[in-house]
Amino acid sequence: MIRLVLYILAFMALFPFAGAAQQNQLDLIRMPDGFKIFPFAQVPGARSMAVVPELGVVFVGTRSDSIYAVIDANADGIPERVEKVKGGLKVANGIDWRQGWLYVAEQHRVVRFRAPDLKTLKGAPAEILYDGLPDDRRHGWRYARFGPDGRVYISIGSPCNICTPKGLEGTIVRMAPTGGRPEIYASGIRNSVGFDFQPDTGELYFTDNGADNMGDDSPPDEFNHAPRPGLWFGFPYFGGGADRTPDFKADPLPRTVTFPVINFNAHVASLGVSFYRGTMFPPEYRGDAFVAEHGSWNRTLPDGYRVMRIRFDKKSKKVVKKEIFADGWLQRGQSWGRPVDVKELADGSLLVSGDREGAIYRITYKKP
Repeated sequence: MIRLVLYILAFMALFPFAGAAQQNQLDLIRMPDGFKIFPFAQVPGARSMAVVPELGVVFVGTRSDSIYAVIDANADGIPERVEKVKGGLKVANGIDWRQGWLYVAEQHRVVRFRAPDLKTLKGAPAEILYDGLPDDRRHGWRYARFGPDGRVYISIGSPCNICTPKGLEGTIVRMAPTGGRPEIYASGIRNSVGFDFQPDTGELYFTDNGADNMGDDSPPDEFNHAPRPGLWFGFPYFGGGADRTPDFKADPLPRTVTFPVINFNAHVASLGVSFYRGTMFPPEYRGDAFVAEHGSWNRTLPDGYRVMRIRFDKKSKKVVKKEIFADGWLQRGQSWGRPVDVKELADGSLLVSGDREGAIYRITYKKP
């Protein structure tokens, strides 16, 4: 209890206008017994996160021109400060860090900055790795993450609600960390803004947002499995799941479609994905995935605004089911926050970013 009080007081000292009100809101979040959620940092428009224990930093991307660093040098879960480390970018949503470099997937290009420390990063010029991404603001916010093969994977949305993607549109691509032309890894994707690699198998799982204006309960959002390159996931012939789009309903399928392993509710805007690798949470959570649901706009009754848990069989490593993990950003049909990304700190606690409220939260566990 004393540590909790100190935690909240420290947060309020950093952000005096947000601390008390935000903690009151967080008291509305429902989770399984033993889990607690706390304010971690205030970051304007907080979206994708990259946790870098080597630097004592969590980098935070946005859909604006800026990237921030949340600095927790002593790794006690209470950041000392938040600093803007990069500006002037074009939709700085997709970020990751590897071997002293900060990688950024902008709307139109992929760049990296030398980043062995924050001082170097702030002064580092952009090294352009590829400048041929589709430059369209519609679904133009990228997601980026390094795979176990040492290549950086980047999602590229389709620039429409329902249309025929061209070139790199509607794909997840991968490229060498030093640059070059991207290779299409997966296609037939409407708009993925989150993925991760299963720790034991190294295989890719990603979310995809279903099409709008097909009804309150159609089509579902998706959780997809791409164990190898070259799979096609059905868009635009399918708006989500097995639901055919009205525009392409009469057309024959050009390829064999790979259907999702989990259907989410329609229009919940499933975004960031993170497999749990730590030891703070109960053992049964290890190897499961967390998914941030940003929440619906295209639905009569709002849905989403929560964090889901995807359970995997511990032996077969296959998906078993989905269930709600953290819920409460939506109250009586009104949302006060919109979860975007989920990432794990070195101590096994879980971070959740929210862009509407410009905040990052930390979820911990202690056996009740």
